[in-house]
Amino acid sequence: MPESKFNPQQAVELYQAFQRHGVDYLFLDNSGAILLGYPATTQDVDLFVPKSAENGRKIVAALQDLGFSIDASLADAIISGKDFVQIKSGPFDVDLVHAADGIESYVEAKKRSVVHDDFPVTALSDIIASKRASGREKDLLDLPLLEEFRVEYERRYPRALKSRRDIINS
Repeated sequence: MPESKFNPQQAVELYQAFQRHGVDYLFLDNSGAILLGYPATTQDVDLFVPKSAENGRKIVAALQDLGFSIDASLADAIISGKDFVQIKSGPFDVDLVHAADGIESYVEAKKRSVVHDDFPVTALSDIIASKRASGREKDLLDLPLLEEFRVEYERRYPRALKSRRDIINS
């Protein structure tokens, strides 16, 4: 099987399936940054999802619609909100993160998130905080470039700096 690499079409397919099923989620890590325009590659789609059995069942149904093979053990890990779930049984690789390093909660991250070209994306500041907190060498190497990108992104999209709450109340 060819090595999986994230591409925007995968994001579109996930977005459409998750919309149909009402899944609550945010793109995270490099896949999220790439959707915001960050010039990088990644092997999988990283999604930050809340710990919720109801949302977990929706995720399972949406992934099955996309052609993922979800056995009972994997479904249980998703529905029960296991902190980190790797899914390699479909057309591309997906990592579900229920507890992201360096981010206090999904609820707080969602308040700071942005919607870019219809994609719900974790705020760059949270992506950076998560990579910093992970302590993984490959994540630490990304930090200087992500910080530079964040400055440019915020210059281009000043509205993205407002939280969802600020936008709703304006």
